[in-house]
Amino acid sequence: MFELIQLTERTFYIQSPAKIGLVRLEEDEVCLIDSGNDKDAGRKVRQLLDAKGWKLRAILNTHANADHIGGNRYLQGQTGCRIFAPGIDCAITRYPILEPAFLYGGYPCKDLRHKFLLAQESGAEPLTSELLPEGFEAIPLPGHFFDMVGYRTPDDVVFLADCLSSRETLEKYKVGFIYDVAAYLDTLEKVKALSARLFVPSHAEATEDIAPLAQHNIDLVREIAEKVFSLCAEPRCFEALLQRLFADYGLTMNFEQYVLVGSTLRSYLSYLRDAGRLVPVFEDGMLLWAQS
Repeated sequence: MFELIQLTERTFYIQSPAKIGLVRLEEDEVCLIDSGNDKDAGRKVRQLLDAKGWKLRAILNTHANADHIGGNRYLQGQTGCRIFAPGIDCAITRYPILEPAFLYGGYPCKDLRHKFLLAQESGAEPLTSELLPEGFEAIPLPGHFFDMVGYRTPDDVVFLADCLSSRETLEKYKVGFIYDVAAYLDTLEKVKALSARLFVPSHAEATEDIAPLAQHNIDLVREIAEKVFSLCAEPRCFEALLQRLFADYGLTMNFEQYVLVGSTLRSYLSYLRDAGRLVPVFEDGMLLWAQS
């Protein structure tokens, strides 16, 4: 873990639970794409940089999930580097309590205020094309999270953040976290058509051909959407639907899975509602979902 993997002359990634991109800029300066899941990850990255004699100029965050911004504060404090994050994700990076609050739908209890869902605050700046290092391109990848982006490096390596998961991850967890199902599917269709020297997803192996994995993710999302739709053949409340998803996919309930899968289920319900396939029914002081 935290091994430096060289992909091209200038582009590397650091193997960690969520891959950290590293690109050499000029002379001994580098930038990172994301920073790992916590202070300890940041410390290991700094040790790696020190061993190579590299200076950290900037961190380019793809989105504001805690496992991607957790090393920000430590690395910024140690190196004075600038941090850039896209759109709404910049606000969450600056005020990370917004992530567990959004997932829970209220003030998160202490069971949710930990490093898996709550990163430390860092001084992120809004990402604009003018602030990117020379030769970089930010690629909008909405769907998984609010304003998530990927990055194309000057030597044509594309870091895809969390816009898709490995087959192994999907087999284990079944229901991957999604904020906007329609945008997620549109993003995956766009990714299928992208060309690049190499693709580096955060939670899958680097590859020259991303299309098959993108299609696998699309197929699973559509399967889950149909599953949710079928469960609404008789009107059901959210909690009953969530219980069936956990049972049918063999998932284990804990607080983290409750908010992650629960938030994703609400996104599927919104997707089906906006498509005109489900209708909300208010009955006896309860919101039920039913096929239209």
